[in-house]
Amino acid sequence: MNISEILSPDCVFADVDCHSKKDALDTLAKTIANSDNSISQTEVFDCLIARERLGSTGLGKGIAIPHGRLKQGKKTLAAFIQLDEAVDYDAVDKAPVDLLFALIVPEDSTEEHLQTLAKLAEKFSDTDTIRKLRRSNTATEIYSILTS
Repeated sequence: MNISEILSPDCVFADVDCHSKKDALDTLAKTIANSDNSISQTEVFDCLIARERLGSTGLGKGIAIPHGRLKQGKKTLAAFIQLDEAVDYDAVDKAPVDLLFALIVPEDSTEEHLQTLAKLAEKFSDTDTIRKLRRSNTATEIYSILTS
């Protein structure tokens, strides 16, 4: 699986103004819903929040991968936002989060979901990649880093 298969350039945003975890998740939900008119922002947001209730998807070092399974989902969808200022996210290391990659998969795509999360965790464990993402000024540049 390549990230370019699930993430489109129009679902990547740089320097986003969010003031809370809820605000960031809502922004991601809106972005994902706008990319697929068969789902609503509320459905995506509720899916992400339901997963967060099980435990924070904040990996640490300012990175979060909010994700969930959508009952009526037909394909895997993703969005990425780079925040202008980090927000409290209840991450495992208690550090605020400024890089968020959201992932929504169809409810029955368990194996694909796990493989995609593993690929993303690997990508976001690379300190050089994280440094580049934080220094990027444009969505185009961020998309290029994520999909390389």
